[in-house]
Amino acid sequence: MDYLLFAILHFLIYTVKSWSRRFSMQPIKSLSNANYTPTGWRWILSSIANELHADEYLSLLAPSQHSPLLSSKRAAMIISRARFLALLFAILTPSWAVIDYLVFPAVIGTPLIGMRLAVSCAFLTLVFFARPGVTLASAYRVLFALFLIPSIFHLSVCLLFSQYTLSGISSAIAVGYAFLPFVLVGGLSVFPLSILENLALSSIILITQLLALLLNSSSPDMMSFSATFWLLILLAGISTMAGCSQLAFMLTLVRQAVRDALTGCFTRRSGEELLALQYAISQRSNMPLALAFVDLDSFKEVNDKAGHEAGDVVLHQAVVSITQVLRANDILARWGGDEFLIIMPNTDIHQASIALSRLRLTGLGKRPNGKSLTASIGISERLQDETYNQHILIECADHRMYLAKKQGGNQIVREGYAKNMNIQGSVPAADAADAAGSGSI
Repeated sequence: MDYLLFAILHFLIYTVKSWSRRFSMQPIKSLSNANYTPTGWRWILSSIANELHADEYLSLLAPSQHSPLLSSKRAAMIISRARFLALLFAILTPSWAVIDYLVFPAVIGTPLIGMRLAVSCAFLTLVFFARPGVTLASAYRVLFALFLIPSIFHLSVCLLFSQYTLSGISSAIAVGYAFLPFVLVGGLSVFPLSILENLALSSIILITQLLALLLNSSSPDMMSFSATFWLLILLAGISTMAGCSQLAFMLTLVRQAVRDALTGCFTRRSGEELLALQYAISQRSNMPLALAFVDLDSFKEVNDKAGHEAGDVVLHQAVVSITQVLRANDILARWGGDEFLIIMPNTDIHQASIALSRLRLTGLGKRPNGKSLTASIGISERLQDETYNQHILIECADHRMYLAKKQGGNQIVREGYAKNMNIQGSVPAADAADAAGSGSI
């Protein structure tokens, strides 16, 4: 046992030294600023993932810094991998029952086989009842169950072995059960988890190991236990590093996939996903959800007369101006060439109108000829417009934006069109005529 622990310790130290040499040779950089050099705790996190932007390092510490879209995708990945591991454990756990039956006496082998079958059934239950979800709360429940089941099994086995004196091959096989916590800690590395999440799950395994010591009725070997516990802590640190590396890679991929390369706001596809998520949350909580469709006035003239590069500059200025009047939880997506969608959770039609009126006052930037850039804006809100899905909410805001454009542009329209729509969201001619005279603010 001592020789095996020493071999594991030697391997872990060699691995840590290898990773340290690798990181010390890599240049520390940030994609947002090539000259940025992290210091302090950011330098430590950059050694794990140097592909992150300077403002993304906090995302490795805790999930509170994650966007709703990243959280939903991460939750789906965690549940998917947890179900796979549960299925793997459900198959492998009872397969060792034959060894238990042949090696241990009946008073030990029979309970062991029964516990293995019970654990296998618990894992199968987790596989079939842990349905894919999009919330971190559901992912946490699945992860907690995944690590709690083998932890209870480990404690039960330790309690069983403490009641008997083993020798020979049965003693050698019993020693193998002591390595179950190492398997569990190593299993953490397959999940994209933050440092705080890794610490929470690792604590379950470490507490289990301490309880196993207390359940041992015989005098424990504190030197051997201390070495084992220290190795568990070291392995938990390496698993945390691996989990954070996965999380950083996922952060980078999501950022590149969901952000528009020119403006930095969300793409249309990611905007649709975020709107569906916010709409579902709004329905469950019965809270308002406002939507604004923003179309830059006469933007085609900018491209035609000044060129596409000048148009890109105008687009970037408009996004900066819009972002400055939005709150932290508001979402801006580029819907088309010069069209933008603003998602405003927990915001009624009046609050959304005030925010967008402030945007009109501050301005959207300048055209290449020096004139002010204006926009036609249509606003819809889930409760006021009595929409039953996000597609109708979008179509309502889109139609009001066109009404604002028909009325000369540079205005906001927030009334008309929605309540009398049919299922497809088409607009009766009479309603469109009425909406044309709706009050714009």
